[in-house]
Amino acid sequence: MAKWGQGDPRWIVEEREDGTNVNNWHWTERDATSWSKGKLRELLVGITVENEAGHCEVSELKQMEGEASCSSRKGKLIFFYEWNIKLGWKGTLKESGVKHKGLIEIPNLSEENEVDDTEVNVSKKKGDGDILKDLMKTAGTAKVREALGDYLKALKTEFTTGMILPTKALSTQELTVKRKPSENTLQLVQKFSKAPAVLEAEKGGKFQMFDGNITGEYIELLKNSKIVMKWRCRNWPEEHYATVALNFVPTLGQTELQLDCKGVPVCKEENMKFCWQKQHFEEIKGLLQLPTLNG
Repeated sequence: MAKWGQGDPRWIVEEREDGTNVNNWHWTERDATSWSKGKLRELLVGITVENEAGHCEVSELKQMEGEASCSSRKGKLIFFYEWNIKLGWKGTLKESGVKHKGLIEIPNLSEENEVDDTEVNVSKKKGDGDILKDLMKTAGTAKVREALGDYLKALKTEFTTGMILPTKALSTQELTVKRKPSENTLQLVQKFSKAPAVLEAEKGGKFQMFDGNITGEYIELLKNSKIVMKWRCRNWPEEHYATVALNFVPTLGQTELQLDCKGVPVCKEENMKFCWQKQHFEEIKGLLQLPTLNG
């Protein structure tokens, strides 16, 4: 893969106000180096660990060499990052109050390795205090890897905002149906999807439908009023979610369901409209308007 600034300009779509990239088809690239340096500093410096013997803290970012970028092609995001990081740490022994310093070196944080496999080397200046070094090698290393994982999540979500061009909000859909009180939501979902489903109906709870083809998380749940969800299809770019809001408007003897969906990848808009209309609304309407067999 060509490094940032070294790609053939004939294949790069420049980010300009007067330019367009229909359906995210063309190759676009964004330099994430400067953003990454700030994010890694924010996440790594200040990490603390403690046990009965002492307290340690990542005190400074001594060195950061490398680069990062994100490319988009045919609606898919491709990440490149390669970092050599050197951190300073300091610690204090609780019993004696003696202070010690050392280094944490991360020689190769890159997309070639999983975060849990990333090499993290801890060293200490000469003298006593190996107990603090051991604390940093265990609990400290675990927290450093956790911070590196948070950086990669942010790179794939926060930094890439706008790279997969979202659609305008899908036209509001309305569905008026009668609810059969004898059936709960999970049963109805499994009936209309014709597959097992997982619904953790609480804020932050996960859901899964259509054999895992639809997944997401509940952002807001207002009983008999509103549901807001992070929503994605399996074939969407990694970590890309739309925001789906369902509003329930009571009318005489019925409930009107209003849908508002934002953030769908442009190239998936038509398919998303079809799925909501055919696989959701029509199936739900057909189920809910069936006669109640048990009276």
